Amino acid sequence: MRLIHSTRSRVAYQLVAAISIASVATLVTASLAAAQAGGTRLLRTPSVSAQHIAFAYANNVWVVDRAGGAARRLTSFQGQTHSPKLSPDGKLVAFSAEYAGNTDVYVVPTEGGQPTRLTWHPGADQVQGWTPDGKSIVFSSSRATWAPTGAPRFWTIPVGGGVETVMPMPRANQGKISPDGSRIAYRMPASWDEERRNYRGGQNRPIWIMDLKSAAMDTTPFAGSKEMDPAWIGDNVYFLSDRDGVSNVYSYDTKSKKLSQITKYNDFDVKSLDAGAGVVVFEQAGYVHEYDP
Repeated sequence: MRLIHSTRSRVAYQLVAAISIASVATLVTASLAAAQAGGTRLLRTPSVSAQHIAFAYANNVWVVDRAGGAARRLTSFQGQTHSPKLSPDGKLVAFSAEYAGNTDVYVVPTEGGQPTRLTWHPGADQVQGWTPDGKSIVFSSSRATWAPTGAPRFWTIPVGGGVETVMPMPRANQGKISPDGSRIAYRMPASWDEERRNYRGGQNRPIWIMDLKSAAMDTTPFAGSKEMDPAWIGDNVYFLSDRDGVSNVYSYDTKSKKLSQITKYNDFDVKSLDAGAGVVVFEQAGYVHEYDP
């Protein structure tokens, strides 16, 4: 795969697939021509570090240099693989995978190698990110909850393996720890249908921002819309909101309390978002975009 680097303000990284399947040459020729014409889509859940972008594509985790070039596949198993998150130093990628009939946390070097499984609980463990020191991975799981359908909480596990530690929030579905480790921005409820556009009901909540020492709470300004995928750059929380009818990227300054709309797409929703190394990456229309504040 080749990465096509755009010079637009929100840089679009597009992969051109070069797939070889000898037994179906006609299908391959048609697929290749289509890919070269418009760029490969369905690039999911991107993550970013100073040198790399990781993303999920075709049930595997891939990584590419931010400067462009060839994308490298880091996983090759046939199970579901998703939600890659680059470590703060960019040397490791944590991800969730269903390799043994259950969704668990794995980690693999950015340069390639054998993935290491870190969790073994029968509940689904969804990778959210890393602690700022890069020593532990943050994941959500409904383990240790008693409801018929357990509410997810955040847990951490050392990158070298060990015992999981629960974080203080009683409910947490998506989120990230701030770069200085003092706060966490998270989405409290899970949604029964993440793809439903313009839902306005009880499952919608603002982004919660919690001080991990004092437990003091703040929230982003709320318009009854679906708010998702918070991530930090400095004191700013970036997140997704469909308050204007289409899911776009917003920024909330935790000091000035100012809310700003970053993207203004009016066709396809922004599906996922992450931040690192001073930039935001997000998925929209199947492509990976980078935004530098």
